[in-house]
Order: sequence, then structure tokens, then C-alpha cells
Amino acid sequence: MRVAVGDALPAWSLDRVSPERMRTVAAILRDPNPVHWDRAFTTERGLEGKVVNQSPVNVGYVVNMLHAWAGPGCLRRLRVEFPAPVFDEDQVTAGGRVSAITSGDAETLAECEVWLDRQDGTRAVAGIAWVAIPDQASSSAS
Repeated sequence: MRVAVGDALPAWSLDRVSPERMRTVAAILRDPNPVHWDRAFTTERGLEGKVVNQSPVNVGYVVNMLHAWAGPGCLRRLRVEFPAPVFDEDQVTAGGRVSAITSGDAETLAECEVWLDRQDGTRAVAGIAWVAIPDQASSSAS
């Protein structure tokens, strides 16, 4: 795979964030926060009865995008922040752009700006990922 600074990563999208899955994830994680499953609670807090997707799940969407691009096991480091929530019924798209490439003895890493945006353009996750690029060293040598 040839990768250059400035390359856009292929987008990864989810058409609908499911409130049923939020409830399931909350149960699996034993997350007692009602913001993930109780519409009355979120209404009382000014969220118009929308439930909020768990942040680790939102990061998972970004990781899905990275794996689709560079393969499973490519991720070396990921640092993110959460500027806005993702709500049930949102459509989200993960994307990224290569900001730097570093070649070491063992592997080539692409430093990538990554994000997850809601359908209205609101950025819900923003961060930096360091991704091992398969075959970059061998293709640079040819």
C-alpha cells in the first residue's frame, strides 16, 4: 500500500445509531448512566429525549474505519477527544487524513488526523491515530 502525507482515508459510515444497541452495550458494560437508555432522564436534561451513544462505541467506529483502510492489527496508538455527543438515530461517518509518515526499522507508521462526524457536520470524535502501513517499506524500496 502506498501512502502519502495528505492522503484522505476512505470514509466509514453507519446509517443509524441504534438506541437498542446503546441499551445492550450499557447492560454489557454494567453502565448505570441513564443518559444511554432513559429518554425521560435525557428530556429532563435538555436533550429532547435523545439517548447518548457510549464514547467507546464512537471510538470503535473510528477504529472500524482504520481497520478497513490498513487491516486488522494496524493500530499502534490512538488519542481522541469528544467535542460533542452522538445521539440515537444519528448517521455518523468516520474519516481521516494522513498528516505524517515515519519509517522505522520494523515498520512504517502513518500519523493520521481522525474524526467521527454526525450527519449535521458536528464533530463527535477528534483525534490522532498512529497506524502501521503494510508493505510501505517494501514499496518505497522498489
